[in-house]
Amino acid sequence: MICLQKLKIKKKTKMNETKKFDKQKVQKAVKMMLEGFGQDLNREGIKRTPERVAEFYEEMLSGYNEDIENLIPVHYQTEEHEEIVIVKDIPLYSMCEHHLLPFYGKVHIAYLPKKDRIVGVSKLVRVVEAFAHRLQLQERLSKQIVDTIMKTVQPNGAMVVIEAEHLCMTMRGVKKPGSKMITSAMRGIFLKDARTRAEALSLLK
Repeated sequence: MICLQKLKIKKKTKMNETKKFDKQKVQKAVKMMLEGFGQDLNREGIKRTPERVAEFYEEMLSGYNEDIENLIPVHYQTEEHEEIVIVKDIPLYSMCEHHLLPFYGKVHIAYLPKKDRIVGVSKLVRVVEAFAHRLQLQERLSKQIVDTIMKTVQPNGAMVVIEAEHLCMTMRGVKKPGSKMITSAMRGIFLKDARTRAEALSLLK
């Protein structure tokens, strides 16, 4: 029984590993898709389509190469700051892992520093981009960003709100252009204290 349990755990870990992007395999897959669509691979307009699509996905999934925690160096300053810090309207472009279609919108981040522990605004943007450039779910993306801020910056609390339009919902299926999905993830004081949470949410509007 113990041996079986070990085997199951090992198999699960292996499934969750992310291997290096293989551009050649992606190009072959795109060629097969085009053939499945009934297209002539020698037609002028799509001769280089497999190559272009592979380059597109290599860029869109570049976040797997980032060392996320090292993107947020914490700055210590002599002047203490214990008020809410908010970065609004960070542009978001990501790829839904269910249909391999984009979703896009805005990310809003709030955190309450511990005295002199602050972080540069651009570093928060880089964290958003690093996680967004992966196959994603919006719910997971919200949690990954806020958990990274909590782990690296160690603030009194952090909050992430994402509003995004998903092409898998607007151009297919129910086909409702303009519909947005809003997710939030809260940690620390924003989760525990209703007044602090309300103040941050009012500033995000």
